[in-house]
Amino acid sequence: MQKIFSASQIRQADAYTIQHEPIPSIDLMERAVTSCYNWINENIPDRNNVTVVCGTGNNGGDGLALARMLGKDRKVSVVVLDSDNKSPDFKTNFERLEKCPNVLVTTWNQFGTYEIPSGTELLIDAVFGTGLNRPVEDWRAAAIKAMNAHKNSIHLALDIPSGLFADKPTPADSAVFEADITLSFQFAKMAFLFPENHRYVGQFFILPIGLSQEFISSEPTSNYLVDSVMEPAQLTHRPKFSHKGTYGHALLVAGSYGKMGAAILSARACLRTGAGLVTVHLPKRGVDCMQTAFPEAMVSIDEDEAVFSSLPAALERYNVVAVGPGIGTSDKTQAAISQLLNQCAKPMVIDADAINCLAMEQDLLGKVPEDSIFTPHHKEFERLAGEWADDFERLAKQRDFSARHKVIVVFKGAHTTVTLPDGRAFFNTTGNPGMATAGSGDVLTGIIAGLLAEGLSPAEAAVCGVFIHGRAGDRAFSDKGNGLIASDIVENVPFVM
Repeated sequence: MQKIFSASQIRQADAYTIQHEPIPSIDLMERAVTSCYNWINENIPDRNNVTVVCGTGNNGGDGLALARMLGKDRKVSVVVLDSDNKSPDFKTNFERLEKCPNVLVTTWNQFGTYEIPSGTELLIDAVFGTGLNRPVEDWRAAAIKAMNAHKNSIHLALDIPSGLFADKPTPADSAVFEADITLSFQFAKMAFLFPENHRYVGQFFILPIGLSQEFISSEPTSNYLVDSVMEPAQLTHRPKFSHKGTYGHALLVAGSYGKMGAAILSARACLRTGAGLVTVHLPKRGVDCMQTAFPEAMVSIDEDEAVFSSLPAALERYNVVAVGPGIGTSDKTQAAISQLLNQCAKPMVIDADAINCLAMEQDLLGKVPEDSIFTPHHKEFERLAGEWADDFERLAKQRDFSARHKVIVVFKGAHTTVTLPDGRAFFNTTGNPGMATAGSGDVLTGIIAGLLAEGLSPAEAAVCGVFIHGRAGDRAFSDKGNGLIASDIVENVPFVM
């Protein structure tokens, strides 16, 4: 798990490293650029005609240093966007580059035209870094648009695409470089994790550049990138004389007539994750379907033929209750949701139509047990919290919802975001677009319920559950590609565990 820092904190990390390693800033820049040079040689070895477009700040200095390194064995052109404000490290790297006669350097300014050299196969953006705090306009905007218009090359951004703000919304009128690949120094930037910025960021890769681990460890943040999770003892060690009761009993309230698949997928995922027992509360018409498709699950039978309308007996016997997949939003179901909240004191997993029921009757939110886990997709969360203008505002709404109602929110999608009542946010790194398929969310509900049944805390279950779900989806994608279905995710959960 990695910390996500703001642009200001990243500058502090640079300064702390320079002071305490100690290392001159120009040498730290050289170290960072060497990481980029090595990555490009390993991953893009066959693009031999390179153009690097540089500003005159430190990001431009990075670009000049990279051009010097790439010029050893590739044809390299450098374009500098002229300015009177040149950073010291830019000046040093420009002097070094002048000693490389095989690298052609040209200048763009407000009076010229902007055209990327013909034959460019790899276009590298090093114009503006994380220090940018105003929209890119005027002739510099025209220069960035000319870079974007050059389509016959891989577009690569150093540290951050020029024009993109690192930790606040980018103004709509700002020109932004459209990268296929972004090589980010040491940390992910918050802006990389939101769908509205994908057209600019492309795929991003985090390159360690040796910033002070002392600073990184001690500097506080509320944002984390989940690229690995710890292995709780409950998941990795099973005593010899343990039994199914040792690993918890989960109740899933799921399914309605015509939507029994949601219940089956959730139940299968719950047991595959390691829960000892699973009972599924179903309408009468769903019993034969469940016991035929998934005999390992026990069944609690609702009074109604087609929908969730009545509570299971003895709710206290279950370690966790998950509610929502496929239950619909009928009046009977809404009333049953209210009764369930009145009687269930333990943290719950609340998904899909259960969220929609609460959105339609928001007074019920006050009855939700603390540390319950909501798992909405975009539209479901919008129904709960209202619309947002951009994803920074959505994250603020999500944090506020978690804090105000003392619940955990799992906002599903690429880089699924988990927010806790204490304000922390966790951005997931596993998963793939092939998981955009019917039933994928039902599987996640089952996984989280299974982890809670086994004894993980709600926060652990949410963060680990999202990571496991995405990693199982990645395994399924490697075999099935975009043809994967939710059942494929379930079948890969044991391998991930």
